[in-house]
Amino acid sequence: MEKYHVADMKLAEHGWNKIVWAWQYMPSLQFLYNKYKEAQPFKGATIAACLHLEAKTANLLLTLSHLGATVAACGSNPLSTQDDICAALADKGVHVYSHRGMTTEEYFGYVRTVLGYKPNVIVDDGADLVATIHQEMPELIPGILGGSEETTSGVKRLRAMANEGVLKFPMIAVNDALSKYLFDNRYGTGQSVWDGFVRTTNMVVAGKTVVVVGYGWCGRGVAMRA
Repeated sequence: MEKYHVADMKLAEHGWNKIVWAWQYMPSLQFLYNKYKEAQPFKGATIAACLHLEAKTANLLLTLSHLGATVAACGSNPLSTQDDICAALADKGVHVYSHRGMTTEEYFGYVRTVLGYKPNVIVDDGADLVATIHQEMPELIPGILGGSEETTSGVKRLRAMANEGVLKFPMIAVNDALSKYLFDNRYGTGQSVWDGFVRTTNMVVAGKTVVVVGYGWCGRGVAMRA
């Protein structure tokens, strides 16, 4: 098995610069790293992750690795996957299988490759790792202690599995945490909608007149160009 599969390892330095910049704004992760780096609590464990592969999640994966784990990861979204981040992670010893713009077939191929490391812990975003284990690789279930699921859609899938009595190991619903609810689901969604408008139109925000068209789940409304 290849130790990693990324678009271009020449992008590693650029990706590493982004990871280092993000690290200075992650005090909780810094605290855990400094507290447990000598104890190596994850030594001997294998952690499989399916996440948006960008600078912040890269720091999570690297911290897990620095605390002793063997870490294998794939990108949970073909458009959020950053090739320079993937290259930097691979350069630092994380087993990364992903590239920006991957097809659905490639995506599930990467999911299966990551699960080929026979993980003890799952870090999921959308529940595709968990679903693939239950549907295609049930032999892995006895070795899995549990895992976490980040997003709303993934938690819904897991709850449906639990209600049907088919979920075979415990999962933490990160999406239910108050901090996730407030900063990501509520306010982060509103920011993402506006960011989507800006990226789609290639519009500069400064000096523009906008109209707020609603105050829904986003909390702060959705702003559109007047």
